[in-house]
Amino acid sequence: MPDNTPTHNDNGPEEFPTGDELPEESMTVDDLAPFSVDTDEFTDINELAAAEWKESTTADERIRTVIKRTVDPKSANEIADTAVVSENKARDTLNRLVEEGIVRSHQTSSGKTYERDPDWYLLQQVHQLATSGDLVSQIQRTKQELANYQSQYETSSPEELLISDQELDEEELSDISHWRTAKREFNYLRAAYRLQQAKLEDPYSERGSFNRDSDQRVSP
Repeated sequence: MPDNTPTHNDNGPEEFPTGDELPEESMTVDDLAPFSVDTDEFTDINELAAAEWKESTTADERIRTVIKRTVDPKSANEIADTAVVSENKARDTLNRLVEEGIVRSHQTSSGKTYERDPDWYLLQQVHQLATSGDLVSQIQRTKQELANYQSQYETSSPEELLISDQELDEEELSDISHWRTAKREFNYLRAAYRLQQAKLEDPYSERGSFNRDSDQRVSP
Protein backbone atom coordinates (compact mmCIF):
# COMPACT_ATOMS: atom_id res chain seq x y z
CA MET A 1 0.00 0.00 0.00
CA PRO A 2 1.62 3.27 -1.06
CA ASP A 3 2.46 5.79 1.65
CA ASN A 4 0.73 9.07 0.77
CA THR A 5 2.06 10.92 3.84
CA PRO A 6 3.69 14.14 2.69
CA THR A 7 7.42 14.24 3.31
CA HIS A 8 9.27 17.19 4.80
CA ASN A 9 12.03 18.74 2.72
CA ASP A 10 14.47 20.91 4.65
CA ASN A 11 15.29 22.75 1.46
CA GLY A 12 11.71 23.98 1.00
CA PRO A 13 8.68 22.72 -0.92
CA GLU A 14 9.23 20.52 -3.92
CA GLU A 15 6.71 22.51 -5.94
CA PHE A 16 6.01 26.27 -5.82
CA PRO A 17 2.58 27.75 -6.66
CA THR A 18 2.10 28.96 -10.17
CA GLY A 19 1.16 32.55 -11.02
CA ASP A 20 -2.49 31.58 -11.36
CA GLU A 21 -2.47 30.14 -7.83
CA LEU A 22 -1.03 33.27 -6.18
CA PRO A 23 -3.43 35.89 -4.74
CA GLU A 24 -4.18 38.82 -6.99
CA GLU A 25 -3.27 41.39 -4.27
CA SER A 26 0.11 41.38 -2.56
CA MET A 27 0.30 40.90 1.24
CA THR A 28 0.69 43.90 3.52
CA VAL A 29 2.06 44.36 7.03
CA ASP A 30 -1.50 44.19 8.36
CA ASP A 31 -1.83 40.71 6.87
CA LEU A 32 1.30 39.57 8.68
CA ALA A 33 0.54 41.20 12.07
CA PRO A 34 -3.20 41.75 12.44
CA PHE A 35 -4.71 43.40 15.53
CA SER A 36 -5.81 41.03 18.28
CA VAL A 37 -9.12 42.92 18.34
CA ASP A 38 -11.24 42.99 15.19
CA THR A 39 -11.57 46.73 14.57
CA ASP A 40 -14.48 46.18 12.16
CA GLU A 41 -16.67 45.29 15.13
CA PHE A 42 -16.46 48.79 16.58
CA THR A 43 -17.79 52.04 15.23
CA ASP A 44 -16.92 54.11 18.32
CA ILE A 45 -13.24 54.86 18.98
CA ASN A 46 -13.85 54.68 22.74
CA GLU A 47 -15.28 51.17 22.41
CA LEU A 48 -12.25 50.13 20.37
CA ALA A 49 -9.84 51.57 22.93
CA ALA A 50 -11.68 49.83 25.77
CA ALA A 51 -11.62 46.52 23.92
CA GLU A 52 -7.89 46.75 23.23
CA TRP A 53 -7.23 47.77 26.85
CA LYS A 54 -9.24 44.79 28.08
CA GLU A 55 -7.32 42.51 25.71
CA SER A 56 -3.91 43.59 27.00
CA THR A 57 -4.53 43.90 30.78
CA THR A 58 -6.08 42.02 33.68
CA ALA A 59 -9.18 43.19 35.51
CA ASP A 60 -7.17 44.02 38.65
CA GLU A 61 -4.68 46.08 36.62
CA ARG A 62 -7.47 48.11 35.06
CA ILE A 63 -9.16 48.74 38.42
CA ARG A 64 -5.86 49.87 39.95
CA THR A 65 -5.23 52.20 37.01
CA VAL A 66 -8.67 53.78 37.32
CA ILE A 67 -8.58 54.23 41.11
CA LYS A 68 -5.08 55.71 40.88
CA ARG A 69 -6.57 58.52 38.78
CA THR A 70 -9.71 58.90 40.90
CA VAL A 71 -9.43 62.05 43.01
CA ASP A 72 -13.17 62.39 43.66
CA PRO A 73 -15.13 59.58 45.33
CA LYS A 74 -16.75 57.22 42.81
CA SER A 75 -19.11 54.29 43.22
CA ALA A 76 -18.01 50.76 42.41
CA ASN A 77 -20.35 50.85 39.41
CA GLU A 78 -18.71 54.00 38.02
CA ILE A 79 -15.25 52.53 38.45
CA ALA A 80 -16.39 49.24 36.92
CA ASP A 81 -17.65 51.03 33.79
CA THR A 82 -14.35 52.82 33.30
CA ALA A 83 -12.25 49.74 34.07
CA VAL A 84 -14.38 47.49 31.80
CA VAL A 85 -15.14 44.98 34.55
CA SER A 86 -18.25 43.79 36.36
CA GLU A 87 -19.50 45.77 39.34
CA ASN A 88 -18.96 42.80 41.68
CA LYS A 89 -15.36 42.43 40.52
CA ALA A 90 -14.73 46.14 41.00
CA ARG A 91 -16.26 46.12 44.49
CA ASP A 92 -14.26 43.06 45.60
CA THR A 93 -10.98 44.51 44.35
CA LEU A 94 -11.67 47.97 45.77
CA ASN A 95 -12.52 46.57 49.20
CA ARG A 96 -9.27 44.61 49.16
CA LEU A 97 -7.36 47.79 48.26
CA VAL A 98 -9.09 49.55 51.16
CA GLU A 99 -7.73 46.88 53.50
CA GLU A 100 -4.26 47.39 52.02
CA GLY A 101 -4.45 51.13 52.69
CA ILE A 102 -4.29 52.10 49.01
CA VAL A 103 -7.91 53.20 48.69
CA ARG A 104 -10.30 55.10 50.95
CA SER A 105 -13.99 54.28 51.13
CA HIS A 106 -16.89 56.46 52.27
CA GLN A 107 -20.35 55.33 53.27
CA THR A 108 -23.00 57.69 51.86
CA SER A 109 -26.77 57.68 51.81
CA SER A 110 -26.67 56.28 48.27
CA GLY A 111 -24.02 53.64 48.95
CA LYS A 112 -20.25 53.26 49.33
CA THR A 113 -17.83 55.34 47.29
CA TYR A 114 -14.08 54.95 46.71
CA GLU A 115 -11.10 57.19 46.00
CA ARG A 116 -7.34 56.77 46.06
CA ASP A 117 -5.70 57.38 49.43
CA PRO A 118 -3.87 60.72 48.97
CA ASP A 119 -1.24 59.88 51.61
CA TRP A 120 -0.42 56.55 49.96
CA TYR A 121 -0.28 58.19 46.54
CA LEU A 122 2.03 60.92 47.85
CA LEU A 123 4.38 58.37 49.42
CA GLN A 124 4.48 56.43 46.17
CA GLN A 125 5.48 59.56 44.24
CA VAL A 126 8.15 60.48 46.79
CA HIS A 127 9.55 56.94 46.80
CA GLN A 128 9.68 56.88 43.02
CA LEU A 129 11.50 60.23 42.95
CA ALA A 130 13.94 58.98 45.59
CA THR A 131 15.22 56.34 43.18
CA SER A 132 16.18 59.04 40.70
CA GLY A 133 19.88 59.65 40.16
CA ASP A 134 19.65 63.38 39.44
CA LEU A 135 17.65 64.73 42.37
CA VAL A 136 20.17 67.47 43.09
CA SER A 137 19.93 68.98 39.61
CA GLN A 138 16.12 68.73 39.69
CA ILE A 139 16.00 70.52 43.04
CA GLN A 140 18.32 73.27 41.84
CA ARG A 141 16.34 73.74 38.63
CA THR A 142 13.05 74.01 40.51
CA LYS A 143 14.50 76.40 43.11
CA GLN A 144 15.67 78.65 40.30
CA GLU A 145 12.24 78.54 38.69
CA LEU A 146 10.61 79.58 41.97
CA ALA A 147 13.15 82.37 42.44
CA ASN A 148 12.40 83.67 38.95
CA TYR A 149 8.67 83.88 39.69
CA GLN A 150 9.31 85.65 43.01
CA SER A 151 11.60 88.16 41.31
CA GLN A 152 9.26 88.74 38.38
CA TYR A 153 6.17 89.40 40.51
CA GLU A 154 7.94 90.75 43.62
CA THR A 155 6.02 88.46 45.94
CA SER A 156 6.89 85.29 47.82
CA SER A 157 4.08 83.01 46.68
CA PRO A 158 1.50 82.56 43.89
CA GLU A 159 -1.28 82.73 46.50
CA GLU A 160 -0.24 86.25 47.51
CA LEU A 161 -0.26 87.30 43.88
CA LEU A 162 -3.69 85.76 43.35
CA ILE A 163 -5.34 87.62 46.24
CA SER A 164 -3.59 90.91 45.53
CA ASP A 165 -5.45 93.93 44.18
CA GLN A 166 -3.53 93.63 40.93
CA GLU A 167 -5.67 92.81 37.89
CA LEU A 168 -4.28 89.66 36.31
CA ASP A 169 -4.32 88.80 32.62
CA GLU A 170 -4.36 85.30 31.11
CA GLU A 171 -0.56 85.05 30.95
CA GLU A 172 -0.23 85.97 34.62
CA LEU A 173 -2.93 83.48 35.63
CA SER A 174 -1.03 80.84 33.65
CA ASP A 175 2.15 81.78 35.52
CA ILE A 176 0.31 81.35 38.83
CA SER A 177 -0.72 77.83 37.78
CA HIS A 178 2.84 76.93 36.77
CA TRP A 179 4.22 78.53 39.92
CA ARG A 180 1.95 76.37 42.07
CA THR A 181 3.02 73.28 40.15
CA ALA A 182 6.68 74.18 40.68
CA LYS A 183 6.08 74.63 44.43
CA ARG A 184 4.42 71.21 44.66
CA GLU A 185 7.23 69.64 42.63
CA PHE A 186 9.84 71.24 44.88
CA ASN A 187 8.16 69.87 48.01
CA TYR A 188 8.06 66.38 46.50
CA LEU A 189 11.70 66.61 45.45
CA ARG A 190 12.77 67.82 48.87
CA ALA A 191 10.95 64.95 50.58
CA ALA A 192 12.46 62.48 48.11
CA TYR A 193 15.96 63.85 48.72
CA ARG A 194 15.57 63.43 52.48
CA LEU A 195 14.32 59.87 51.99
CA GLN A 196 17.27 59.18 49.70
CA GLN A 197 19.75 60.49 52.28
CA ALA A 198 18.08 58.48 55.04
CA LYS A 199 18.44 55.36 52.94
CA LEU A 200 22.11 56.09 52.33
CA GLU A 201 22.85 56.65 56.00
CA ASP A 202 20.81 53.72 57.33
CA PRO A 203 23.14 50.73 57.85
CA TYR A 204 20.15 48.39 57.70
CA SER A 205 18.89 49.76 54.41
CA GLU A 206 19.14 47.52 51.35
CA ARG A 207 22.46 48.07 49.60
CA GLY A 208 22.15 49.22 46.04
CA SER A 209 18.81 50.99 46.48
CA PHE A 210 20.52 54.25 45.62
CA ASN A 211 23.76 55.13 43.91
CA ARG A 212 26.27 56.11 46.61
CA ASP A 213 28.77 57.35 44.02
CA SER A 214 26.34 60.13 43.08
CA ASP A 215 25.81 61.22 46.69
CA GLN A 216 25.70 65.01 46.54
CA ARG A 217 24.53 67.29 49.32
CA VAL A 218 22.22 70.23 48.90
CA SER A 219 20.11 72.25 51.30
CA PRO A 220 16.57 71.72 50.01
